[in-house]
Amino acid sequence: MDTSRSPIELRGSDELSIRVGALAPLSRPGWTEAGQHLVAGLDLAVREVNGAGGILGRPLELIVRDTAADPQKAAAAVDELAELGVAALAGEYHSVVARAVAARADTLRLPFLCSSAVLDALTEQPTDWVARLPPAQSHGWRIYADFLRRAGHRRIAVAIQPSVYWAAGTRILRDHLALCGGTVVELDTSMLALAAVCDELFASRATMLLLLIGDPDAAASVVRAVRSDARLAGIQIGAPAGQPEFAAWAASLGRDGLAIPFLRYFPERLTPLGARVEAALRERLAAAPSFVAFEGYDTIMVLADVLRSQREEGRESDALWSRVAVEGTRGTITFSRVPGVSVWQWAWPPVQVVDRDPDPDQRGAFRTLHAG
Repeated sequence: MDTSRSPIELRGSDELSIRVGALAPLSRPGWTEAGQHLVAGLDLAVREVNGAGGILGRPLELIVRDTAADPQKAAAAVDELAELGVAALAGEYHSVVARAVAARADTLRLPFLCSSAVLDALTEQPTDWVARLPPAQSHGWRIYADFLRRAGHRRIAVAIQPSVYWAAGTRILRDHLALCGGTVVELDTSMLALAAVCDELFASRATMLLLLIGDPDAAASVVRAVRSDARLAGIQIGAPAGQPEFAAWAASLGRDGLAIPFLRYFPERLTPLGARVEAALRERLAAAPSFVAFEGYDTIMVLADVLRSQREEGRESDALWSRVAVEGTRGTITFSRVPGVSVWQWAWPPVQVVDRDPDPDQRGAFRTLHAG
């Protein structure tokens, strides 16, 4: 390969379309509804870019691959997509999977815009080939810790599945809450049966249980067990990673799934573009779009700008993201280097702590509890 030229120039140069590889969890144990919303946003934006003339007259083509929340499967998909000549990669919801994608993208010198995963260290070393839309975990989860502190919670329990992502989240919460005398107790769901989780939770004297569990069925099982245990009636449940955002959560758990605060990367008011996109996504999904769908849409709009500018200006890798200024659905998107974050970062998207209102008259509508 002629390494004097950018991979964006080389890939797909003999084809009519410009291909973008999309990665998303579309089968279990992945959070499939998140994957579906992500792909809906990506696809809508591709159609709109093409309707406006494509990239300098060439249409975008979206090639979707299911990661199933599996890092090895995702890395293999990146290799396959590279062989197919994609100009860039987009997507992924699960942080440990996005980390595997970012590592392969960096090795292959293939631009990757991470749509919806927040782990601070997406790559081992700083890279110019990877950028990210959602806030870094350390930023969003500190806002969630502020919410817990202001709500009066000083003793927190976490029901955790072993992973780099959940361990990082626990460390952020513990460090931030320690500043006000708070403590965090870990309950390893890989080692404890549900009854034992409830026993340990009761013994911990915690006032809040946080679900640090990536498997949708496992997370719902913990909620049901805690809600049905009379000893735990006074304990609140939270899910900082955002599981209650999705309609399937509410459908599965009913009233048990209400009043569970989570992080949502959404502004108080969408931009005019966001309002239009919301209507289009609602029609596509036959349901209210999650913030993940908006992340998907914004991802393609950013990549379209990057691809268009690179083909006009011949940008080098270190300039792929630095000159981006795109009006997205939730604000103007620009990228910068943030201390402690190994990739180019939008600093910062809007962050809210919300839950689904338990008032029967509100029918589970979202209510904002805290913003940062």
